[in-house]
Amino acid sequence: MPTIAVLGCFDTKGHELAFVAEIIRSLGVIPLLIDTGTTNRPQVDVDIRVTDILPAFSQPEDRGRCVSEIAAAVGPFVHRLATEGRLDGIISLGGGGGTSIGTAAMRGLPLGIPKVMVSTLASGNTAPYVGTSDIVMVPAIVDVAGLNRLSRSIFMAAAHAVCGMARARQIAATSTAPDKPLIVASMFGNTTECVRIATQDLEAAGYEVLVFHATGTGGRTMESLIGSGMVAGVLDITTTEIADELCGGVLSAGPTRLEAAGAAQVPAIVVPGCVDMVNFGPRESMPANLLDRTLYQHNDQVTLMRTTPEENRRIAEFIAEKLNAYPLPATVLLPLKGVSVIAEAGGPFHDAEADHALFETLQTRLDPSIRVVAADHAINDPAFAHLCASELIRLLNAGQPQADASSAD
Repeated sequence: MPTIAVLGCFDTKGHELAFVAEIIRSLGVIPLLIDTGTTNRPQVDVDIRVTDILPAFSQPEDRGRCVSEIAAAVGPFVHRLATEGRLDGIISLGGGGGTSIGTAAMRGLPLGIPKVMVSTLASGNTAPYVGTSDIVMVPAIVDVAGLNRLSRSIFMAAAHAVCGMARARQIAATSTAPDKPLIVASMFGNTTECVRIATQDLEAAGYEVLVFHATGTGGRTMESLIGSGMVAGVLDITTTEIADELCGGVLSAGPTRLEAAGAAQVPAIVVPGCVDMVNFGPRESMPANLLDRTLYQHNDQVTLMRTTPEENRRIAEFIAEKLNAYPLPATVLLPLKGVSVIAEAGGPFHDAEADHALFETLQTRLDPSIRVVAADHAINDPAFAHLCASELIRLLNAGQPQADASSAD
């Protein structure tokens, strides 16, 4: 029988949380009531008090500081509960402080464990709360302040959802189908064909491929999964988020992009896919000093800016710095005829000088132990896609790449 953590500020939302716990109990699932309130005075009986999470807890006058301290401690605490087999899912209700603490707890849990956050903030920017986790944010619509016909309906639906998710996860765990080794891949619209063909090759070789959209959040999530130890290999075809990080775009995955595979010592294929483009919103939202750059309207919401030779040198230096630190050398594949669909000859972002700066800098800055394959193909050429898959399979079979450089025609 699954156990669902019902976590929240039982000193102010105790009756609402108790209502959720009772719904969970009525569904034949065990609720585990965890108080994260800042007063340590829950309105109802709980199973775990805030002092169990923070043994040295004392209610400070500064509530904000108290919320921060509880949020910092609750993630590791619930992770330990999950490791011990004491919870199979989690649900929380809250406003600002409750959402901060509840989602901090959820981010501390592995991917796949059901996480439902009913929040007054769910209709706004949820990125700071969700991060790279698989949290389901449910708009509370009304404040979490008492039970009424609307809040009861929303709380009941959320309780049913987390119980159903936990039961589905238990059913999946009993499947007799063998788990295939996981490969993660990065993709953009401009590299879709390459990833599609490479994925087919990898699946035919007995691997399962998870594809992440290189939109900042996608890259961070992929890096997080690599770091979890679940991944056998990395097919990082679309490293465009680095261009956004260095050139002020809106889809950066942060300065730690490309670090996880090295830290986890996972075989990796790295391609400078779509580093010709920096992502912005609608043209009218772009900084005025960039409007004279080479731009391409991808759609009404997305404007792409072509990277310059100097920017490509910086991108290449970033990639080289990350890969040179890997304990096991990665393999770098260079699509010499275009790093994206629109960078091919005749395309709006074709720039031979910028491409030369990128490829030359990579070839000179990468450690000699790193295998570099310069392929006379565009990134979406089927031959290049097959090369990406075959090189990764070679790494996976060999345990580590060969320490030499070569070219592919």
